[in-house]
Amino acid sequence: MPHLRYPFIVFMPSVLTLIGIPGLQSVQCWIGIPFCVMYVIAVTGNSLILGIIRYERSLHKPMYIFLAMLGATDIALSTCILPKMLGIFWFHLPEISFAACLLQMWLIHSFQAIESGILLAMALDRYVAICDPLRHTTIFSQQLLTHIGVGVTLRAAILIGPSIMLIKCRLKLYRTTVISHSYCEHMAVVKLAIEDVQINKIYGLFVAFSILGFDIIFITLSYVQIFLTVFQLPQKEARFKAFNTCIAHICVFLQFYLLAFFSFFTHRFGSHIPPYVHILLSNLYLLVPPFLNPIVYGVKTKQIRDHVLKMFFSKKRLDH
Repeated sequence: MPHLRYPFIVFMPSVLTLIGIPGLQSVQCWIGIPFCVMYVIAVTGNSLILGIIRYERSLHKPMYIFLAMLGATDIALSTCILPKMLGIFWFHLPEISFAACLLQMWLIHSFQAIESGILLAMALDRYVAICDPLRHTTIFSQQLLTHIGVGVTLRAAILIGPSIMLIKCRLKLYRTTVISHSYCEHMAVVKLAIEDVQINKIYGLFVAFSILGFDIIFITLSYVQIFLTVFQLPQKEARFKAFNTCIAHICVFLQFYLLAFFSFFTHRFGSHIPPYVHILLSNLYLLVPPFLNPIVYGVKTKQIRDHVLKMFFSKKRLDH
């Protein structure tokens, strides 16, 4: 019987408690400072890129529209996690209602899935632009861009939704209401239940591999084909130019997926790794991509860089 092993059983808790980073509670207020700086840079940088793409008509091209989608997703993703996290770190506000916890979980995992889908779309855009440039404008029409935007959003919402419903409808008895995490992560909440959670675990793995696994396979295939095409170009300058347009994308793909899989596997199979390492990795996985993406694209994409410089230097001239 479950109540023999768990003397304190909570039936359908209305409020949960997020403890932050287990083992590092004494220094959480200091950890919150770099996290806050990363969040401010992420929101400012991505908003800047969104503004430039929105008002500069020459940037109304598939590559930049996908970049704007990525920026909007990054702002939403980091905003889902950081304000509450800083509330825990700085103001000792660990409580979160069960409904709000499930909503945060759904939003976080949905935005992660949307980001992965946009990165796949960006890889396919580069593939067509380099491997079949004459058909690029025809293939990546405004209608297709809309369909891709709606498609990646629906895919995320539909696939993540059942994992939330499985928690809400199946798991009634909890051994504790304390989540050893700084945000409502799927497995962290599932592990609180004393009932059989095998279906929840299996569905979580299915979603992770059907989204991240599918996207990574097609992104890798796209870039293998891109590199084969680039290295066959006769002029060295043409090879360099084609390769240079992909550098920023490759940097963003690598940091997103390497952090994703490192966090994913340590959370499930790294039982010997201290809990604070798991939680720090999970936090960095959600905060680093939104923080780095505008920096990478700002530095590596000439059109974005030129418009940022023009904006700031024209302001300085006006001030003088």
